[in-house]
Amino acid sequence: MDTPTPADRQRTRRVAALALGITTVAGVALGGTALAASPAALAAWSQPLVPGTPCSITASACVDLDTQQSWLITDGEVVRGPVPIASGGQGRETPVGHSLRVYRKEASHVSGEFLGADDRPAQMPWSVFFEDGGIAFHGGDPERASAGCIHLDDADARAYFEHLQIGDQVQVVSAAEEAAARDAMR
Repeated sequence: MDTPTPADRQRTRRVAALALGITTVAGVALGGTALAASPAALAAWSQPLVPGTPCSITASACVDLDTQQSWLITDGEVVRGPVPIASGGQGRETPVGHSLRVYRKEASHVSGEFLGADDRPAQMPWSVFFEDGGIAFHGGDPERASAGCIHLDDADARAYFEHLQIGDQVQVVSAAEEAAARDAMR
């Protein structure tokens, strides 16, 4: 019997990951108790991690909800971060996802939903929208929970605005859940 090549081993890992995904989806459909893994999550888990982050090398921005930190990434390497963030609070959690995409940028956005402390529409400087419902990276207090957005201090918000482009991938994850999922795939 021939010794498997690295390509054979990689193919075996990919088939195993696909099988895990199918089994997970089937388990949810039939039993309702298995953790559902989206195709985007399976694809992210099959890629190497960016060193020092819980996100795969396909991400341009990474958010870890566990540590309330974020990173900007270029070609699989951190170019800024970790930076402190504040994510959504109780009942207004920031959506988790592996293939969120930047779809709009607005340097001087004003909220159409929320009021600031002065009872005027809340300022959202350097907004980079990446999820339906107006979820964005933007300038805000990184010590105060948001209504689902990612608050960054003004300097970091401006850096995110300048770095991220329409179509760039954003990954918002829980590092602990990512590690467990990757371990399960091994």
